[in-house]
Amino acid sequence: MTIFWRNTLTLAGAATLSLGIAYAQTPDLSDPPAIEGEVLGDHGSHTLRMGLGLSDTSPQYLSSRYFADILEQRTEGRITVNIFPNSQLGDDVQMMEMLQTGSLDMSYPSSSPATTYVQELAVFDLPFLLPSREAAIAVMQSETAQRMLDAFEGTGIKALTFSENGYRQLTNSARAVESPEDVAGLDVRGLSVRTMENPVHLSIWETLGANPTPMAFGELFSAMEQGVVDGQENPWSTILTSNFYEVQDYGSETRHVYTPFIMMMSQRTWDRLAPEYQELVQEAARQSAEYEIQLSTEYDDWAREQLEERGMQITRLDDDQVAAFQEAVQPVYDRWAPRIGEDLIAEIQSIVDATQ
Repeated sequence: MTIFWRNTLTLAGAATLSLGIAYAQTPDLSDPPAIEGEVLGDHGSHTLRMGLGLSDTSPQYLSSRYFADILEQRTEGRITVNIFPNSQLGDDVQMMEMLQTGSLDMSYPSSSPATTYVQELAVFDLPFLLPSREAAIAVMQSETAQRMLDAFEGTGIKALTFSENGYRQLTNSARAVESPEDVAGLDVRGLSVRTMENPVHLSIWETLGANPTPMAFGELFSAMEQGVVDGQENPWSTILTSNFYEVQDYGSETRHVYTPFIMMMSQRTWDRLAPEYQELVQEAARQSAEYEIQLSTEYDDWAREQLEERGMQITRLDDDQVAAFQEAVQPVYDRWAPRIGEDLIAEIQSIVDATQ
């Protein structure tokens, strides 16, 4: 789909509309798979509220619509899901707290803020642990990952499945970044980089010589626009759909962390569902997660190209440059491996090795 903007309008967090410029808003994405399976019996009606952090053009939102469609079709409308994108209901931390109290039925946070509930999830925050998407998917679909989902038991949250947030890339408004020295600044100040409220992420950027600033995602656009922070790190698709190119001049394809999403439901909501409905929700979650990963894969390179078309200068790091970043962040492993669990890290590295 291509939209032609005819006037100029600037809003915090919204697109800048420029005279005569046409931008494709979404790539040619795969349609959702056909919905299969029998219609379930009548176990009552439920209207679920689902909060998302990302926009309604993101793979997260599109796959969540597929999830909602599965439930609606296979229950003849007895289960409906109302989706609220763009952090309308709060940031990831706030929405997980709402799940615990039962004031929100579903959310889809990144794994990083969820380490408050399951510390082992911090393994996904270790830099350069997952070298390829194939390795990441193998890990997310492993018994090791299922144990992490099961570990939410007793927290008030039912963790349903992992899907892809994606490889995190660095953007900023100060300078091109090709090396760790560019992050630290050397002759100039280190970059101020917004991070999630996650101690491993903070450690990564401290180690690189930046000034990490934890901040809710919903506050980020305004903070970058006002110069509160120089930059941030997210997957290309999130950077594009959040319009960060309007306030960020430089991007670097660092691929420093691969972060999953976790589809979650309030335990109180889960417990209100009949067992047959619970099975359907779990099945739909897995099917929609597979679709989300497919969409995210299709979206990633396209999003990078779109950012360049919109004026962002993107540096593609070569193997030697990536190796320099890997060496620079080794102290993060030295500090965090004993806390996260060296056996867990070794288990994941074994899964990764099997995909190479």
